[in-house]
Amino acid sequence: MAQDRETLEKVVLSRIIRLNAKIHGIVAGFILGTAIFVATNWLVLKGGPIGPSGEPVIGPHLSLLSHFFIGYRVTFLGSLIGFAYGFVVGFAVGFFVAGTYNRIVNFRESKG
Repeated sequence: MAQDRETLEKVVLSRIIRLNAKIHGIVAGFILGTAIFVATNWLVLKGGPIGPSGEPVIGPHLSLLSHFFIGYRVTFLGSLIGFAYGFVVGFAVGFFVAGTYNRIVNFRESKG
């Protein structure tokens, strides 16, 4: 009876500690995409000081993302493009982290 309980606990724990890589990727992608979307629109609504060219300078630091995300600018349309890029990057990172975690769990489980 005690051995059955230990076996059941081991099975339950081995199922609980695994992460669903797809779900983890979707959530991470949504969070990063939303963060870029909100940050961009916050700066667009806030505005910025007038620069030497006579145009407002909005989000010079956030605009550096355009070096990595082709087509991104600190505009409303840019926030949509940034959301898409953020989702893709977040998904890739989340999927990689969950997959690596699952591989480590599998390795430790096979050794023990």
